[in-house]
Amino acid sequence: MPLETDVIKLARIALGNRVSRAFLKRLVEKGPEGYRSRLGYILDMLVNNSKKEHASLSCMMDYYFFKLFVGAMIKLLHLSEEEFEAGIRDPSVRRGIELILRSLLTYGVTVPQKLCAPFLIVWNFTNACNLRCRHCYQNAGPKPLPNELTFEEKLNVLNQLDEMEIPSIAFSGGEPTIHPDFIPIVKEASRRGIYTAVATNGLAFASESFTDKALKAGLNYVEVSLDSTDPKVHDEFRGVKGAWELAVKGIKNVVKHGGASTGIAMTLTKLNKDQIGDMVRLAEELGVTRVIFFNFIPTGRGKENVALDLTPEEREEALRWIYQESRRSSVQVVSTAPQLARVSWQMSQGEDVLPTHFSIPRSQTLRSLAEFIGGCGAGRIYAAIQPDGKVTPCVFMPITVGDLRKQTFKDIWENSEVMLKLRNKDLIKPPCGECPYRYVCGGCRARAYSYHGDYLAPDPGCLRGLMVSRGMKEEVLAIMER
Repeated sequence: MPLETDVIKLARIALGNRVSRAFLKRLVEKGPEGYRSRLGYILDMLVNNSKKEHASLSCMMDYYFFKLFVGAMIKLLHLSEEEFEAGIRDPSVRRGIELILRSLLTYGVTVPQKLCAPFLIVWNFTNACNLRCRHCYQNAGPKPLPNELTFEEKLNVLNQLDEMEIPSIAFSGGEPTIHPDFIPIVKEASRRGIYTAVATNGLAFASESFTDKALKAGLNYVEVSLDSTDPKVHDEFRGVKGAWELAVKGIKNVVKHGGASTGIAMTLTKLNKDQIGDMVRLAEELGVTRVIFFNFIPTGRGKENVALDLTPEEREEALRWIYQESRRSSVQVVSTAPQLARVSWQMSQGEDVLPTHFSIPRSQTLRSLAEFIGGCGAGRIYAAIQPDGKVTPCVFMPITVGDLRKQTFKDIWENSEVMLKLRNKDLIKPPCGECPYRYVCGGCRARAYSYHGDYLAPDPGCLRGLMVSRGMKEEVLAIMER
């Protein structure tokens, strides 16, 4: 599996050339008033032509040089100029571009890429929840924790994330929508140009007035959890009768309102593993943007229901089905199981790859981004903030790596020993650590921690890893490479 693919080669060429490197370093220097960098101002100029009327001669020269640079990249990567221009209209995409550039200049090209800041923060906004789900990683209850962040502390955290130019925040919980600070914080994050998402049980969105208020505050993406296409199964799993009907009504309200993407999230267990196709078809009927199938992680209340977890054979079959649905369906179909990257690569004979969490355009050139992103993102491309300000590498990995009441997020991100180890795929223990697919997969670190108490241990849910550990190499080749 070649690592020296087009995107990586292009980045190395750009950074290896003294002229282009000097220009790129200039772009991340402090920008005009109100902008953190020259690049931020230039990207705004590309989106808003009126900005050019007031630009200095120096900024205009940077603008035209950058247009030439981007034009060359677009041609080399066989991309559409229209797609690029449409993409950068989103301020969070512009933040992402700046983050990648800063990271490349700081660390050079690495596989997977080391980042100056995460692409995404998952913020467990409160521990309070109006449901009682059997698989809840947070072990949420009816009331908030007594030591949750105050509104002023939340604003301080938001300011820190903004200063690091983090592109996106996903609010989770508990149930974030029931907290009175949710709408004000979404509004403030949106005002700063941060992409805002919410992982919700959907009940609040069953109210059209709440839906209108939340989307007007600037919410970009609403992801509603559905555990089954069967209302009875969902309600039993969630602990409240009628939860399914309200969740679906919430999805319909968001889709009808427009202005935000909508997703359905289903945690795969033995109770619903046979409903993958039905859930995708329901998503198509409801008009959502994407369906994401979550790995079951036995943490929180999930520890009490570990028997619901899929076997490696069941997970392999499920991921093959998910990949087939991704090829067939008009909605995006993805999974948090990092093995999906390996499964899609094998099933397509190297022509396609679906990395964890992301939907990448199907092209020979862009499949290299899977290695660039690098499988499980815990502590590498995202991190989690708990209701009391503690920081963990992932919402499913209860390892405290810092405290925002005592430290800055920047300090935690740059210096946490756990985070630094998670960014080094060579530290993962075999068979995951010796797998040829470790750069696109590497196994789920949260599952490794849940089952072995070691975040660098192998993921016990991978069929390939199980067969290799049993010395069944010929069987691996026969079954996995078909």
